[in-house]
Amino acid sequence: MSGTIESLTRKISGAGDLETVVRSMKAIAASSIGQYQKAVHSLDEYATTVELCLTACLRQDGPGYKTAETESQKERGIGAIVFGSDQGLVGKFNEVVVEYSVDSLKALPGTITKIWPLGERIHALLVDTGMPIAGILPVPGSVSAISGLVGQILIEVEASRERGDVEEVYLFHNHPQSGSVFEPVSKRLLPLDLAWQKHLAAAPWPTKLLPDVVQPSMSPLRVFIREYLFVLLFQACAESLASENASRLAAMQRAEKNIDGILEDLDLKLHRIRQESIDEELFDVITGYEALTATRRPHSAKLALFPFHLPLLDIRRKLEPSHQGSSFNQP
Repeated sequence: MSGTIESLTRKISGAGDLETVVRSMKAIAASSIGQYQKAVHSLDEYATTVELCLTACLRQDGPGYKTAETESQKERGIGAIVFGSDQGLVGKFNEVVVEYSVDSLKALPGTITKIWPLGERIHALLVDTGMPIAGILPVPGSVSAISGLVGQILIEVEASRERGDVEEVYLFHNHPQSGSVFEPVSKRLLPLDLAWQKHLAAAPWPTKLLPDVVQPSMSPLRVFIREYLFVLLFQACAESLASENASRLAAMQRAEKNIDGILEDLDLKLHRIRQESIDEELFDVITGYEALTATRRPHSAKLALFPFHLPLLDIRRKLEPSHQGSSFNQP
């Protein structure tokens, strides 16, 4: 019985320690969600500035990248950037975006030639699908690390386009919704949409002074297009990380609920076993008492048959009435 109580006590202690870890991970995930969402919103003004610069360049130079609509109908190479996670405890986060990206890519006209997965777990899932993997990129662990990752992605994408490995590049990631819900989304990164470029070129300028683009050694349009791609990739990465932490937060909430249920069951078992131990001890005491009482009872009965324990004075008082009126001095 003592061994069972000790075992349950260790299990309760272990479950309590695990619950402490889960609560800490919940707090970290909730804090990270806010940081990545703020990072996304902080780029809004910069994105607006970049679009104004593109508007000025497109007014003067026209489209900067050839578009899919103006290309020949040959088989185009398709590349994709898929954001996932390096860490676990995220539920179906990776499975959802992999299934969505694979189905979307297979529906496109062209040949899938290269996929850049971000994260070890999503890399393993994409390898299982048989997709051509270009390598693996690490998932940034903080907001400050996103910029370096985005720069590396742009270098690899531009190099693949110059070699002719890919003509179109698509972006896949999970987008956070209200609460801990997320959904997979996609966007064509390159070539830039022709309708979008025409819309920017025709957009009204916010002031009366029209801009004048100065042509340096490098085309300003290509520079601003690179900045625009930087914004898209940065926002996608930050949204993916926010969705990852939202999924982890939901998983930790479920884990905490399960741990609470386990602790409740263990406490009930421990209480029942302790009560059974107390009942057994009380039963042993009562049994011992009854055994001692049974051994002393016959001796007490024999004493009751021989009332020699009565005081002698009481016997004398019982005999005195029969001698009333008599005298011991009469002959």
